Amino acid sequence: MIVLARKVAAAAVTSFLLAVAPSVGTAALIPAQLPNAAAQPDASVGDTSSTSAVPDTPMTQAGDPFLTLSIETVAPSTVTTSSDPFVTVRATVRNTGDRRVDDVSVRMQASAAIDTTAGLRTSLTLDQDRFDRVGDFVTVAESLEKDESRQFDLSMQLRSTTEPSLGIETPGVYPLLLNVNGTPEYGGTARLDDARFLLPVVGLPRNPGEMDPTNPGAMPLPPNTRNPVAMTVLWPLADIPRLAAGIPGSVDERVRLIDDELAGELASGGRLDTLLKAVEFATQTGLDPDGKLASSLCIGLDPDLLVTVSNMARGYLVVANPADPAGATREGTGSAAAAQWLSRLETIASSTCVTAMPFAQTDLGAVADIGDPTLLSSAISAPADIVDGILGITSTRGFTWSTTGGVDSNTADALRSAGTGTVLVADNALSPPTSAPTSPLVSTDNASTETPPSATLAATRYDAATAAALAGVGATPSTPALTPADQRFDLATDSRTARLQDALGAINFHALVGADRPGRSVTVAPPQYWTAGGDEPSAILSTVSSLLRSGLATPRPLAELLTEPASGTAVTSVDAATELDTGTIDLVRSQSARIDTLMQSLVEDPQSALTPRLFTAPLREDMLRALSTAGRAGAVSEETSTMARDRLTATRIGLDTIYGSVTVLAPGGVYTLASEQSPLLLVARNDLPVPVNVLLRVDAPPEMTISDVGVTQLPARGSRTITVPAEVDDTRNLSVDFSVTTLDGSRLGEVSTVSVRSNAYGQALAIITACAGALLLLLAGRRLWHRFRGQPDPADEGYERP
Repeated sequence: MIVLARKVAAAAVTSFLLAVAPSVGTAALIPAQLPNAAAQPDASVGDTSSTSAVPDTPMTQAGDPFLTLSIETVAPSTVTTSSDPFVTVRATVRNTGDRRVDDVSVRMQASAAIDTTAGLRTSLTLDQDRFDRVGDFVTVAESLEKDESRQFDLSMQLRSTTEPSLGIETPGVYPLLLNVNGTPEYGGTARLDDARFLLPVVGLPRNPGEMDPTNPGAMPLPPNTRNPVAMTVLWPLADIPRLAAGIPGSVDERVRLIDDELAGELASGGRLDTLLKAVEFATQTGLDPDGKLASSLCIGLDPDLLVTVSNMARGYLVVANPADPAGATREGTGSAAAAQWLSRLETIASSTCVTAMPFAQTDLGAVADIGDPTLLSSAISAPADIVDGILGITSTRGFTWSTTGGVDSNTADALRSAGTGTVLVADNALSPPTSAPTSPLVSTDNASTETPPSATLAATRYDAATAAALAGVGATPSTPALTPADQRFDLATDSRTARLQDALGAINFHALVGADRPGRSVTVAPPQYWTAGGDEPSAILSTVSSLLRSGLATPRPLAELLTEPASGTAVTSVDAATELDTGTIDLVRSQSARIDTLMQSLVEDPQSALTPRLFTAPLREDMLRALSTAGRAGAVSEETSTMARDRLTATRIGLDTIYGSVTVLAPGGVYTLASEQSPLLLVARNDLPVPVNVLLRVDAPPEMTISDVGVTQLPARGSRTITVPAEVDDTRNLSVDFSVTTLDGSRLGEVSTVSVRSNAYGQALAIITACAGALLLLLAGRRLWHRFRGQPDPADEGYERP
């Protein structure tokens, strides 16, 4: 009766609290509606958008979870035959709700080994009941107040016949889950959060549960190395575009950056320093004596990054307002770090495969749609020249790494025309699916015809699921555009440690699964703009190196892959829908056309180091930077889009300024013509640092005829007087408009209006002169007539001589 009375009293208190909860703004939990997860895992419905807050997890009225679980370390991160026979996870549980949570307990669970590449992502959103290998709940906190956290360690054996274990009997990649239960104040016990990650098991250590050490089940179980996978690894070094837009090239002026974040990325401990240092460390002779990792690795370089860093090393400025790149500036702080990083890169590039990525990781589909051959060449063909010129190497050419993971038919045709022989795309972008290392790629328009295109283009593939796992590594995780919907989830709910574990599991998967398939191969390609940092790059390269040393993988150099003839069925490729709107593409198209127009009129001066190409190159590159895909798939997508809009605006303003720097100077006062055919003298000025050829455009009234003076060359930062033949057939004040244009007629500068006063009398003067002449002849003839006849001229009457 006492127990029953207590239950009734508790129910009454709960009912009262539920009744008043809406008025005080707290979240009410009805005990009868909360699953009791203290004894066994609840059968929850999986969530493809989040790995933490699954649908049946109770939430506060504000939509926040009561508890948040974050994994900090996993030991070992990769299980081998020499590892401890158990896994230890260090994690932190935090009260992120609006009330106290009591009896906080955690247990570890595991699911069956992954057997498909898609499972590398979908296994992280499985229903909890699929993690059917469970351990015991361990209380980690008697209670947690609001915003309070508790760190804990949790261990579980890999395999055992005497106590709960993860049930791992063979090498493979296994999804693991930490499940946290608790009792929120005013509520019942429920599962409040979970955290998931992949555990790669390359080899099984001894089984401590077997009493007989000679029993085969007790012995360490190594992996199958009879059929190693051929592995190629691309290692990207790229950044978000940083150069200020609308600033033309120069030989003596310092470049301007929109911010100074790149200085921190290049400095010791920065992202780019860490990515480069990981390669330097992993490929040194002591760790890679046979050069297997070095031969399987190829560094992908963004030429825009190299251009920026090489200019930073000579000193640079940082603009105060990115939207006003020509405005106030301050000194940049990363010159020394840039010079040191570039020197290290030159050293490693001299002995390692290097390939150039598309300039500024520009959207190749958008560039192809614009249809400007010069812009296309700047995006695809020129990058290799830039990389080779700055680093003094010979990079791998004829190879394009798709920035979005695929290429549509229009882009494929553009790549062919730009000289690309092989394009790297995601395997899920190809149709039909293929296992061939390289396959002939045809556009959709040519797929049904028997006549192949004039230039061949092969497609090689990287594993999309592995790329998605690698994209989740780092401070700013992202999801590649071509990732299927069932493989997408909220990466922000996972800790960096958990996301790194997923990447390690994905890399190991290709060496551990499918050993019975002949000719296995894989290309590992992180996102081009990759935010991995700290120990993450070293952990990933260390994993690849371990696979190569153990015989689970063999190196496949990129150059070797590119020399393989395309085989198998011809394939087509799809591309992710571009996020760029039509207005942006149209603006790039029009501004690129203005640059082409300007280039046709600029003149190369043998006495100057600044050529027309160097002068206009930054402006054309600004177009590609505005179409960059860097950061668009991650949390900084909105910031990146704003930067792109500001860049296009600044480029348009910069081009307007350049076009306005060549003009006709307006003369003061009124220009008076001495006669009807007197020439006009005009002064045209060029404020650009390169010479320019111009044409004179005249808008004159019908009474004035202006002769064409042809092409006039204006010197760099100088002026020239132009003599303009003019003919006026009337005496009056005239208004004439003069301007200069490019060779194709595009106007430069402003229109100058000249007031002309003409002293020509035209037809009336000719008639009067003719009449006067005729009268003069008449009078002279009359006088001669009288003189010949000896008669006095009547006009001489009164003037006779005395």
